Amino acid sequence: MAHPELREVEHGITVEAPAAAVYRLIAEVENWPRIFPPTLHVDHVERGADEERIRIWATAGGEAKSWTSRRTLDAEKLRITFRQEVSAPPVAAMGGAWIIEPLSGTASRIRLLHDYRAIDDDPKGLKWIDEAVDRNSRSELAALKTNIELAHATEELTFSFEDSVRIEGSAKDAFDFINEAGRWAERLPHVASVRFTEDTPGLQVLEMDTRAKDGSVHTTKSYRVAFPHQKIVYKQITLPALMTLHTGCWTFTEDEGGVTASSQHTVVLNTANIARVLGSGASVADAREYVRGALSTNSRATLGHAKHYAESTR
Repeated sequence: MAHPELREVEHGITVEAPAAAVYRLIAEVENWPRIFPPTLHVDHVERGADEERIRIWATAGGEAKSWTSRRTLDAEKLRITFRQEVSAPPVAAMGGAWIIEPLSGTASRIRLLHDYRAIDDDPKGLKWIDEAVDRNSRSELAALKTNIELAHATEELTFSFEDSVRIEGSAKDAFDFINEAGRWAERLPHVASVRFTEDTPGLQVLEMDTRAKDGSVHTTKSYRVAFPHQKIVYKQITLPALMTLHTGCWTFTEDEGGVTASSQHTVVLNTANIARVLGSGASVADAREYVRGALSTNSRATLGHAKHYAESTR
């Protein structure tokens, strides 16, 4: 009986940062959507001292996929091994390791190892995996290098904020309003049109045209992961000029008196475009205020309509 074809590949990159700092950043999977372009969301399923199970939602080959992996963390050896428990087609099995090698007190080498095989050893499937692993590995390592080396420089540029509304209704009804984004063009005045798909339950692609206060229309596209009836997380993949990152989360917390519905945003500013968008005298603080104002305006409007919907439904 022939052995399944197992492919083994390695990617690497050198970064100007201490090895221990690099290891910590990779170990903290909650931040991956902010660090790695393909990653949409990560949740801990189980968590121990050195072993953990995580569920990852990410794009591969232009498609959004989800899988669960086991990780073993070795802080002393600066090594993290991972193995997918149930892989998404066309992947039959996938595993690998992150290995951080100190080059000096301020520089290190990141090695990213993968081993995998395709379902039924299908050549077309293996080719798809080859290309996805190569593209995502290069993207992840380049993003990791950028995020580590610019950590101090981007501290002022990264910020989070939240808007909330109190609803006299159920979490389910409030959740349904946000979840049914395909109907936002008829339900939300600031949404001009929507393209919405959900081929896999809970994994959504939302593209919409929204109207700004000045009457201009902006197109955005996001991947969303829905957890009925608790939260919807998303990552925007087409970004306005003033942002290099935008992730968010809608949450619905129910108690005896009703529901608290919240919209949380995390943003990294694009300083290269501040002068072009806001004028030559504009500062980072001006850009923060502008971006927060724009996002909060839409969030508060959407939350207000969700409130009306949930309370009317009740």
